[in-house]
Amino acid sequence: MAEVPPPAADLGLLSPSWAGSAVADRTGDAAYLRAMLDAEAALTRAQAALGLAPESAAAAVTAAAHTLRCHDLALRARAAGNPVVPLVADLTAAVADRDPDAAPAVHRGATSQDILDTATMLVSARALDAVRADLGRTADALRRTAAEHRDTPMAGRTLTQHAVPTTFGLKAAGWRSLVLDADDRLAAVRASLPAQLGGAAGTLAAFHAYAEAGAGPGEAAGPGPGVRLLAGYAAETGLAEPALPWHTLRTPIADLAGALAFTAGALGKMAADVLTLCRTEIGELAEGGAGGGSSAMPHKANPVRATLIAAAARQVPAQAAVLYGSLTAEDERPPGAWHAEWQPLREALRLVGGAARDAAELTAGLEVRPDRMRRNLDATRGLVVTERLAAALTPVLGRAEARRTLDEAARRAAAEGLDLRDALAPGTLPDDRLRPLLDPTTYLGSAGPLVDRALARPAHHPQEPTP
Repeated sequence: MAEVPPPAADLGLLSPSWAGSAVADRTGDAAYLRAMLDAEAALTRAQAALGLAPESAAAAVTAAAHTLRCHDLALRARAAGNPVVPLVADLTAAVADRDPDAAPAVHRGATSQDILDTATMLVSARALDAVRADLGRTADALRRTAAEHRDTPMAGRTLTQHAVPTTFGLKAAGWRSLVLDADDRLAAVRASLPAQLGGAAGTLAAFHAYAEAGAGPGEAAGPGPGVRLLAGYAAETGLAEPALPWHTLRTPIADLAGALAFTAGALGKMAADVLTLCRTEIGELAEGGAGGGSSAMPHKANPVRATLIAAAARQVPAQAAVLYGSLTAEDERPPGAWHAEWQPLREALRLVGGAARDAAELTAGLEVRPDRMRRNLDATRGLVVTERLAAALTPVLGRAEARRTLDEAARRAAAEGLDLRDALAPGTLPDDRLRPLLDPTTYLGSAGPLVDRALARPAHHPQEPTP
């Protein structure tokens, strides 16, 4: 019998969209614990740099933070409503074991929200680095596909029906454009993720009190130690320096929510197209390999990657709605609005991380079937080019008569199973002129130049700096 994981373990059993992804590791409880400890250590180091704490305390807190292992933190967090309170108790005890004189420097002047918000920004930054790396791989794969199929004709579909011809290159270039749009938004958010430090009510007053009490020598006791500490703290964490403490000014969370929702939707658009074109009766695309199997039907090769992306795209907007709702946070620190953010934000990061991982895998192995595209393009027996014929007939018959002629021919072709050429009234156009007009592969408009223009847009390939 297989070993059953502990009851509290969350391994993503019901979340295949993100299970096993790099972002899953970077957003788990262990990752959040590491980020909170990083935030605590950075705070003590920043205070030491300003003379508000001894250098020995900074060293002791940093060392303890690197090795601390907390037990039952989630259960103990219920007493205070957040995990920082029991974490500080554990960290203080660990520092006291190393250097009793350093223990008072732990968490000094901060509030729980300072640490958890900063940790959330660290977790988000680390997750976004992984997401952007996968988006870069996706964009590269789509660039190759769009270039290869720049002139591969296929039926353009509007409101589920064949409309006019297009090319698969143009469709793939459009997917890539959305991926790059998503990456641009994530890059801007990533660069602006701020540290959080405001103290009990956003005034940084405690740091002034410690300075006035003589906790630090020289300029540390002068005017503005809180503001100087904010800059130093941001530098220590590798996050942006905020203009103000943002305990109830939740712009960073809202911006992150919007970028994540956009990314999920951008990838979801590609997945929706792939799922449609993978249908048995269409068959213009297939996922690489054999696809996903079925527990009941041996012949199935399901488009699993696209399915998981589509599932994520349907969930992230709901998570983002909760995060936008938390903008209405009352007072200087809110009851409930802040707490409501934690799990939806983590789930949104995980879902987008999984979708980006799946998009990179999907596009790397996407199987394109030009022969099937051409067969489907001919399925309407010429009706796909009636727009072109209307333009050709208008100078001969007039606009209204040209439309009436084509409407009648289209109805007859559909009712009698005729080619459009045979359904047209004899002599509508000379045969030598009509024949090339009915070739859908020569009615592609500016598809090729549009692909070229889209592919001229560069993709950015970020490194993966981890603050």
